[in-house]
Amino acid sequence: MDWMTFITIAVLAFALIMVLAGIFTAYFGTGKSRTVGFVLALIGLIVGVVWVYLTGFSDIAPFCDVHTWDAVREAVINLVGILIGALVAVGIFLYAVMKS
Repeated sequence: MDWMTFITIAVLAFALIMVLAGIFTAYFGTGKSRTVGFVLALIGLIVGVVWVYLTGFSDIAPFCDVHTWDAVREAVINLVGILIGALVAVGIFLYAVMKS
């Protein structure tokens, strides 16, 4: 994995979490925090759309060298593998603790 692929995954994760946190804050917040939630969601949406455009559809170097969809697919596959392994390990740990 090269540095632009790493940055792409980090920026897209940032954008996704900003959108989700903004929606959560806007939904459950009141008054000023609701406005902050909308702003967070908007910032995440703008960052994500701009980055996807730069890496997926522009001819600007070094952005055009990133295979965005392949990087995201690999990141999701790795994340699912990590979660499955961690859950199995925690399950075995809890089983061993409960039986001892």
